[in-house]
Amino acid sequence: ETPSPPLQRITTIFCFVCLSQINFVACQLFALLAAFWFRIYLGPSHASSAVRHAFATLFGIYFAVFCFGWYSLHLFVLVMMNYGIMNMASIPNIHRYSFVVAMGYLTLCHISRIYIFHYGILTTDFSGPLMIITQKITTLACQLHDGIGRQAEELTAEQNRLAVKTRPSLLEYLSYLLNFMSIIAGPCSNYKEYIAFIEGRHVHMKLLEVNWKQKGYDRLPDPSPTGAVMYKLCITLVSLILFLTLTKNFPMAYIIDNEFIDKTPFLSRLCYLYVVTQAAKPKYYFAWTLADAVNNAAGYGFSGVDERGTFRWDLLSNLNIWNIETATSFKMYIENWNIQTAAWLKCVCYDRAPWYPTALTFILSALWHGIYPGYYFTFLTGILITLAARAIRKNCRHYFLSSVPLKIAYDVVTWVVTQLAVCYTVAPFVMLAVEPTIKFYK
Repeated sequence: ETPSPPLQRITTIFCFVCLSQINFVACQLFALLAAFWFRIYLGPSHASSAVRHAFATLFGIYFAVFCFGWYSLHLFVLVMMNYGIMNMASIPNIHRYSFVVAMGYLTLCHISRIYIFHYGILTTDFSGPLMIITQKITTLACQLHDGIGRQAEELTAEQNRLAVKTRPSLLEYLSYLLNFMSIIAGPCSNYKEYIAFIEGRHVHMKLLEVNWKQKGYDRLPDPSPTGAVMYKLCITLVSLILFLTLTKNFPMAYIIDNEFIDKTPFLSRLCYLYVVTQAAKPKYYFAWTLADAVNNAAGYGFSGVDERGTFRWDLLSNLNIWNIETATSFKMYIENWNIQTAAWLKCVCYDRAPWYPTALTFILSALWHGIYPGYYFTFLTGILITLAARAIRKNCRHYFLSSVPLKIAYDVVTWVVTQLAVCYTVAPFVMLAVEPTIKFYK
């Protein structure tokens, strides 16, 4: 018997989502193996920068085509459009033109997904890589503008360090935007640091920023990323197990179920809200930690030496799970969640906004994520939560620093409030649509 159209559509959607997730995981695992091979056999001592750029680019293009088929053309069109802007636009306007074109193209793609597909169908669709490429395009344009179009005294210390002094060649540009380490799941990185990695200067640059002789080394060390990669793969495995168990058993949709709302006490609903929000996190922990491990396996992501003399490989890390789960302020929470996107927002918006930088940054974050109404509920609520949290901390915190018990009590209360505030803020982000969001808020 032929299935009904709704059932047929649901079946098609389910198969598409499963295939997309399988493609994503397969590509990232293959990228991990390729990254190890890249570091061992195409390291800076074995291959020229041009060869490393070409390999990283070609493999990245292959992964994009494998995962997204003809939709990968969107990535290549946006990349080439902005390469033209980068070479033809005047330096005083290069960051503005690049921002408008990249964000405009990304938004048009988001809009097309709304009308072609329904909420939540695509989980690893082409807009994910397009979002990362948009970050890289606008980051490079701003840093190029800083390096050529502004005086050094006009820049912050961070802007001065990352300023790009010359326009990149086509190969360098394509490698930065389309390399196989970050084409699927990111993260966004700074152009100068990526070029230093390809040219073999990345690790030594970071080591020279610290006094490595005082750390007990008699010569410049050559740190290996293997330990960091293994550790991150363990986190990835645990995240995958939690995703397959928690996420499936605690769906966000249950918190707006009529029976649940009518029969469950308010405090129990709050507790369940915390549980379902926790259950929604492992897929992000999995994807971002695996992406970080891929870059580390290629030898990219070294950030220096900590106070104990341990090599750190967290330059490209997108989250700090411990700080997220123990955050006692909204600011601490968002600073440790999607770290590289927060750095991008600071680079292209917060540090350059002529007025209301906090509000404009949250609005840009919502626009970058897409046009689902839930995103705007989340980020507009985030503005109010951030401003309220600042006011409370400024006016109340100093009263609780006089003794250890008071400070512990303050930390416990602020942890509970922060976690519930996050749950309240991000629930619409997961539900996407207006109707369930309004029902949730009621």
